[in-house]
Amino acid sequence: MNTTVIDIINCAFAWTIVACAVGGYILTLKRIGERWPFWIILAVVILFNGFPLVYTRITTYLHIPLLIILLGIIIRGSAFTFRYYDAPHETGNQYYSFLFRFSSLLTPFFLGIVLGAVMLGKIPENAEGTFYNVFMAPWLNGFSIATGLFLTLLFGWIASVYLIGEATDETYPLFARTSIVLFTLLITGGLIVFLAAHFYQLHFLQKFLHSYVSMGSMILATLLVPIMWIQIKRKNALWTRILAGIITACILTGWFAVQFPVMVYISGGQHLTVWNARAPDKTMHYLLIALIAGIVLIFPAFAYLFKVFKFRDEGLGTRDKKRDERGEMRDER
Repeated sequence: MNTTVIDIINCAFAWTIVACAVGGYILTLKRIGERWPFWIILAVVILFNGFPLVYTRITTYLHIPLLIILLGIIIRGSAFTFRYYDAPHETGNQYYSFLFRFSSLLTPFFLGIVLGAVMLGKIPENAEGTFYNVFMAPWLNGFSIATGLFLTLLFGWIASVYLIGEATDETYPLFARTSIVLFTLLITGGLIVFLAAHFYQLHFLQKFLHSYVSMGSMILATLLVPIMWIQIKRKNALWTRILAGIITACILTGWFAVQFPVMVYISGGQHLTVWNARAPDKTMHYLLIALIAGIVLIFPAFAYLFKVFKFRDEGLGTRDKKRDERGEMRDER
């Protein structure tokens, strides 16, 4: 294959990993949200086949936060299912709700910790040393915790924006205020990440300012924020969600541009990049074919699931509302 084509494929796969891992979690709407782990699985499959050295390094030295992420996924999915299908008036539902909320915070927080550890550069070249230095120090630090907090706020903010489209007239102001508060906290969390990076001498701000892609992404996101608030005031749920998605994509693109082409920073200086950590050309070629075939098969299936669960529920809700109105009219007669 042509070298330029291979480079484009490598970049596309690397971006797909980030987009699947992060975007898949926050794109949750009603019961269709039970299918979001598919995106995490897709990211893992691409990482395992396309960048095996990165997969091995992350799953070896960051296995503790990854285990917590998996436990959070299991708890979240189980609590979501039991809370929905269990008897609505039983006291057990409050425990399901607590577990759902707790795991919804736990999972993105430790996902952010993993991303912070990948950027910090404390992952060792080998397993020589104490357990703490090898398996704890790479992620148990201020910068990784700050990144985890930022990612949790990002998930919470975009979830609140998406829920605006599901809100009633009574709950709409609540979700609108929540989105504003979370966005303010998100900006504060971003500043904390930059301060933590400066403390750990990552020179993150300098890299950000010298990256045209990162600066362009930040400027575009900043320009779109007031437009999104206008759409929120107008109660335009569709454009609010679209703009929130674009802003989130700008944030991810800005981070990816600062990190690129490094995928994992290693303490010894032998960093894993998109170029030196990728699989052989033939493997990448077949992986690309499999990804395209999967998209052709899976995207229509997701659209069908969305239509069956979401729009059927809305239709049932409308019929139930009309039935109640007819019943009230009969009672008045």
